Amino acid sequence: MVLVPVHNLLGEVVDHIELKEEVFGVPPNQAVVHQALVRQLANARQGTVSTKTRGQVSGGGRKPFRQKGTGRARRGSSRSPILRGGGIVFGPHPRSYRQAMPKKMRRLALRCVLSSKVAEGEIIVVDELALAEIKTKEMARILANLGVDSSALIVTAEPDPNVYKSARSLERIKTLPAELLNVVDLLSHRVLMITVAAVRRVEEKWMPKGKRATPLEA
Repeated sequence: MVLVPVHNLLGEVVDHIELKEEVFGVPPNQAVVHQALVRQLANARQGTVSTKTRGQVSGGGRKPFRQKGTGRARRGSSRSPILRGGGIVFGPHPRSYRQAMPKKMRRLALRCVLSSKVAEGEIIVVDELALAEIKTKEMARILANLGVDSSALIVTAEPDPNVYKSARSLERIKTLPAELLNVVDLLSHRVLMITVAAVRRVEEKWMPKGKRATPLEA
């Protein structure tokens, strides 16, 4: 059983919540996490950079100067790669950086990172996070009350425009709905700040397939 305290927006412990070990108590697997991290970063690359070879650069059809008598090196084209304005040797061309990874491994990697956050005490669970208006100063005050003095990932159950707009100007702070939780953002922020509703949404979404509750059990 994984038991963590639940805080209010003043930083006070008001309750405790039991986290499912299948999601928040998984043994570490660095190889799977590393592969998931590399895959996600690679898949984010556009791969649209391109250069021209000497055969694609315009011009160069005429011999720039005569073969002998000038004292210079022999030139057959002004588009030679060793001349300014010439083609590029072994330059990049459009390609796909996409990597495949089994779904079970991707899900395991996320559960491993979530479990490490719990094991290292880098998770803060709040009872709710609702702002009546867009106010960055209020969000900064909430983070200070909770003792967040480093980078933090704020996760809510549903997309919340007020929370997002209040936190987007704060340095090293990012907000995400539970559905978009991913390995890169978890590893890029030291503290995971998550609401109780978001915890249940994460457990529902990332629970191993064979251990999910059926509609009758739920």
